[in-house]
Amino acid sequence: MSVIQELTWRELIHDIMPGTEAQLLKEPTTCYAGFDPTADSLHIGNLVPIILLMHLQKAGHKPVALVGGATGMVGDPSGKREERQLLNEETIQHNLSCQQKQLAKFIQFGTGKKDAIVVNNYDWFKDFSFLDFIRDAGKHITISYMLGKDSVKSRLETGMSFTEFTYQLVQGYDFYHLNKEYNCKVQVGGSDQWGNIVTGIELIRRKGGSDSFAFTAPLVTKADGTKFGKSEGGNIWLDASKTSPYKFYQYWLNTSDEDAEKFIKIFTFFDQPTIKNLIAQHKEAPHLRLLQKALAEDITARVHSKEDVDQAQKAAQILFGKTTFDEINSISEDSFLSVFEGVPQAEVPQAEIAAGINVIELLANSTGFLKSNGEARRALKENSIQINKEKVKEDFTLKSENLINNKYAILQRGKKNYFLVKAV
Repeated sequence: MSVIQELTWRELIHDIMPGTEAQLLKEPTTCYAGFDPTADSLHIGNLVPIILLMHLQKAGHKPVALVGGATGMVGDPSGKREERQLLNEETIQHNLSCQQKQLAKFIQFGTGKKDAIVVNNYDWFKDFSFLDFIRDAGKHITISYMLGKDSVKSRLETGMSFTEFTYQLVQGYDFYHLNKEYNCKVQVGGSDQWGNIVTGIELIRRKGGSDSFAFTAPLVTKADGTKFGKSEGGNIWLDASKTSPYKFYQYWLNTSDEDAEKFIKIFTFFDQPTIKNLIAQHKEAPHLRLLQKALAEDITARVHSKEDVDQAQKAAQILFGKTTFDEINSISEDSFLSVFEGVPQAEVPQAEIAAGINVIELLANSTGFLKSNGEARRALKENSIQINKEKVKEDFTLKSENLINNKYAILQRGKKNYFLVKAV
């Protein structure tokens, strides 16, 4: 199976330039994708171009990851209703450094024939004067050609600055430069980049460069119409300090059946028979969520680690399953806290806990979890109170040895009403 056939069954081909598959079958080819340095971390929306490069490298081709130090100063208008805020050079350089480290998790970099390289388009634009650019590049692309692009047409009524209007020419020059200097013949990206990509191909053709080709992947969408890669807290980032491995794992675990069937083709490297088998098993017992679990485990291990998958699964048991004090105590503090982010909390002095706090005092006066001593007594008589996932009675006393990580206690009423106590 050719790499294009592989990507086609995975539903990762949207547009493709004629001759692209023949070029990739003919010889090892240098291929590039661009990454926008608007943040100091990539997010799961960036995984598609990364996965395209991974498939190409696996098939024997050489990936180029272009980080847009120059284009990041302009801002890509594709798919945007309003102009982006421009970033300063210092911020962009910091973002680029962070993103390069993340890319190295997925793509093999080095000096070998198919080892990937990172390039920064600021390196060839920083000394390129405006007059040189409009003479060297601008004269080859007509205004009517640029106006025909969707990224321009969609903004003509609301307005578009000259800066954004020229973006397609700047990105097009990137392809020309890589074609000339690195013999890069294929550009890949999301389908919203098609207009910018073909501008590059046109520029290469008009300036007498070598053959150039391209293909794009569809923009990933969710079946319910909500935006892929977003949660209530915003983007799902690849940086563990921005999106914890637990939340990352839960994002994939909570996908719908329809989305999971699509995402497992796009975001994993399971082969076709394995995926067909997983889908068949899932349809036989959808309540077991086998598809979602396979997806979440595979992608979390790739982005973070197998250990993070184990921690995320243990952490999930705190809220959704049966667990013991020792099992909870074995979870890292970061994983533990990510589970209880947004849960009401109260701080209690260590000295009070060391002396022992009666459960009624703890539930009502020390924490405010319940409104009064009377409500605490009623809840205890109803057998609905758990501390650290274990049922307690009125005679329970919280002591230092009951604390998780020597610092926390989980109060719970019923199945879903949680409260976190922190000893200070």
